[in-house]
Amino acid sequence: MSAQVTQTQQRQLPWLIIACGCLIAALTFGPRSAMGFFQLPMLADRGWDRTTFALAMAIQNLFWGLGQPFFGALADKFGTWRVLLLSGVLYSLGLYLMSIADSATMLHFSGGVLVGLGVAAGSFSIVLSAFARNVSAENRSFVFGLGTAAGSAGMFLFAPISQSLISAYGWADSLVIMSVMMLAIPVLAIPLAGNAKTGAAFRAEVDQTVAEALKEALGHRSYLLLTTGFFVCGFQVAFITVHFPPYLRDIGIDAKYAVIAMSLIGFFNIIGSLAAGFIGQRYSKPYFLALIYLGRSLVVTAFLLLPQTPFTVIAFAILMGLLWLSTVPPTNGLVAVMFGTRHLGMLGGVVFLSHQLGSFLGVWLGGYLYDHFGTYNPVWWLGVALGVFAAVVHWPIKEAPAPRLALTPAE
Repeated sequence: MSAQVTQTQQRQLPWLIIACGCLIAALTFGPRSAMGFFQLPMLADRGWDRTTFALAMAIQNLFWGLGQPFFGALADKFGTWRVLLLSGVLYSLGLYLMSIADSATMLHFSGGVLVGLGVAAGSFSIVLSAFARNVSAENRSFVFGLGTAAGSAGMFLFAPISQSLISAYGWADSLVIMSVMMLAIPVLAIPLAGNAKTGAAFRAEVDQTVAEALKEALGHRSYLLLTTGFFVCGFQVAFITVHFPPYLRDIGIDAKYAVIAMSLIGFFNIIGSLAAGFIGQRYSKPYFLALIYLGRSLVVTAFLLLPQTPFTVIAFAILMGLLWLSTVPPTNGLVAVMFGTRHLGMLGGVVFLSHQLGSFLGVWLGGYLYDHFGTYNPVWWLGVALGVFAAVVHWPIKEAPAPRLALTPAE
């Protein structure tokens, strides 16, 4: 009987919405995760230092975060398709202007502000909130895992694609090609049309204003702990995304292993994200998140202390890939458990703003401290310490509805 119920639930999933949302996640996450491959050729061509490029990527992560609550609120109110249309336009324009940037200011505006806003308008919080509105609570963690895995697939695919394009056409033309790819986002977004009031989940929830939702969330201890912990996720993954390829060159590892490593992170990220969706549906999300952050610290510590060879680079990439975005399904799932789906785009966006503040710091500190000390080691070890901090912060989070929802009937 249980198997029949599960099969019925699976058949009832909105697979067109899920498929298109997954493709959008892959497209939006792909180019920005491959920015590390553009760093050295851009710097060689333009004569900039690593701090200049790192600041552009830090600004990108910052505006990605700043835009999330805003675009999430717009999607909740005016519809997901309109926001994803804006994502495709901003992302495409940012990549194109980045390809012709001839000053640090232009680089910071194009690759930083515009690309950051483009990613914000089309990233996980937007796509996953659309998923949440169209599936039952029982399937939510599962489809969150699918969406996150799709973003991971974008990272896996765009690492070799970017490097191949750069080798064949140069870094500037490669950015132009990727800018054209981003114009597919509005087309793929058509099935995701609708706002927070059109999904089936809305019928079970009490309506709130944006101000009421924010006040409730910012007064909720577990939500604040979750937001604090997600800062660490951003710090760790953004630092590695931007600085790992040049780091490997600095320690004498052949450049091909940077492509292999980033591809492996992307590939095993798919497995980790799918597993996270499965685990988060069945076990404690806060405890699971604490273990993920602790695991990251252990993996980085082992990588730094062991001899750094092509073999350890590959092992690091595999293990880190399993832990890379496995935080996203349980984190978004916890927000939905606490507050429902009515303002999930915005409230998930606030949590993600914390993630991107961490990303800004991780990317900028990586370039700044390297230019001052000639090594990335201080940032590596800071990431280890922050991982332990995040594990401690997530442990007391309560996986339960806010008092308002606890008094209403379940979906």
